[in-house]
Amino acid sequence: MTSAVDILVVGAGTTGLTLALQAHDHGARVRMVERRPGPFRPSRALILHPRTLEVLRPLGVTEALLDLADTAPAARLHLGSHVVEAGLGDLALPDTAFPHLSLVRQADVERVLTRALADRGVPVERGTELVTVRDDGHTARAVLRPAHSLEEVVRCPFVVGCDGPASTVRECAGIGWHGRPYAEEVVLADVDLGGTYDPSGAQVFAGREGLLFLFPLGEQAPWRLLATRASGEGSGRDFGQPGPPVPQAELQRLVDNAGLGARIERLAWSARVPLQCRLARRFRRGRLFLAGDAAHNYSPATGQGMNAGIQDAVNLGWKLGFTAGRLGPGTEVLLDSYDDERRQAARERMLLTHTAFWAEASTGRIPSSLRAVAAPLAAPLIPALLGRRRLLAEAIRVISQLRVNYRRSPLSVDGTPRLRGAPRPGDRLPDAAVSVGGSPQRLHALLARPGVHVLLQRDADLPDLVSGPRLTVLRLANSPGRGLLAVRPDGHVGFRCGAAVPAALTDWLSSVGVPTAD
Repeated sequence: MTSAVDILVVGAGTTGLTLALQAHDHGARVRMVERRPGPFRPSRALILHPRTLEVLRPLGVTEALLDLADTAPAARLHLGSHVVEAGLGDLALPDTAFPHLSLVRQADVERVLTRALADRGVPVERGTELVTVRDDGHTARAVLRPAHSLEEVVRCPFVVGCDGPASTVRECAGIGWHGRPYAEEVVLADVDLGGTYDPSGAQVFAGREGLLFLFPLGEQAPWRLLATRASGEGSGRDFGQPGPPVPQAELQRLVDNAGLGARIERLAWSARVPLQCRLARRFRRGRLFLAGDAAHNYSPATGQGMNAGIQDAVNLGWKLGFTAGRLGPGTEVLLDSYDDERRQAARERMLLTHTAFWAEASTGRIPSSLRAVAAPLAAPLIPALLGRRRLLAEAIRVISQLRVNYRRSPLSVDGTPRLRGAPRPGDRLPDAAVSVGGSPQRLHALLARPGVHVLLQRDADLPDLVSGPRLTVLRLANSPGRGLLAVRPDGHVGFRCGAAVPAALTDWLSSVGVPTAD
């Protein structure tokens, strides 16, 4: 039995790894277990959104991720006989340091996050299964089964289930899981291609039966093939996980039906992935929490799975970190805010992904006709639409959660007098050029460290008594006024006020678990 841990994280996918990093960097002692014995599994996710890169930046991993990513991706969209070129780099997003979509394998993201955890002295205990867990009121009690040793009982303040759609933590917590399976599935494969067609860059083929994607991101062969189709017999019910392999002849038929004109010369790996659309009825029960695929399961449309899980983890991680060691009645609002904020965001993601997946994969008469008939007819208009960069940028804002806000959260507080012309409490803080003395700098770069950040306007009068660990105070010389903003560790505004009132600020800081000097 061990008690030298504040948080037990179950599951070492991108969500669990991010949560462990965020909680550790905000003061928690973290232990991480993973049932799988080895780190490799075929990547299901291939896209990092701008907002995800923003929230990872304070953890010091963004540069390593960008080194492995294609940050100026281009795609060729095949609509009947029409081919439309689409660039997804350098979008019209001036308020972020990452105005692009980034193509990067999920396995590469996991490697970067695992290495960052190891650098902090937090290993991933692979081959260790969570047998059961319960909330005992004063602690959480978990039973672990390592691969080659006896079962171990762990008691700690919190357990977070990042253990996927078949979450043991969710089952043990007795949390309901509502939604339904899709009638369509995804086919994944790594292939070598030959024949008359020589693709370059990402390719998308739209047809009556669904979509077919080719990405130059294969892990065991040059090309990753992803296709949607009606679910067949033997798909399995391990939703979201690679299941039975797909015969090469079936894959070749998908390629032929897309009109690709290519031959699969070598099939390195393949799987059919059954899909579902589900949302947990709550993300917290007592000392047990859910994040990522354990809390919500989406279709792959718009690339939400990995991104939403990472953003869950960043939201929850700092709250658990600040709460560790100071549990009491005053911390319940902070802990409950995770469910309040991220479950609403998940509901909105679910509507988005469900609608997009219906359009791109459903075999019903209307979506099939849209893809096979209407889309080719509209193809000549698409370049003009893509040329409207603001319209495209707004779509990316919605998809990447740059528009997500927590205005109704109890952590979002407006002080008196109200600060006009500033982001509202609960909104994401946009990036901008600011001056804190010397040459202008980008605001997000100044805030790229763990903790809460207090931004003072030029003439704000705030005594030095507002200081403390994981609290940074910056004065913006190019922002006239006497007000201030307090920015949460996940980059959302938590408090704003038109005057630097120390009592109001310290009350808010105390509510989110940040101690200040007396």
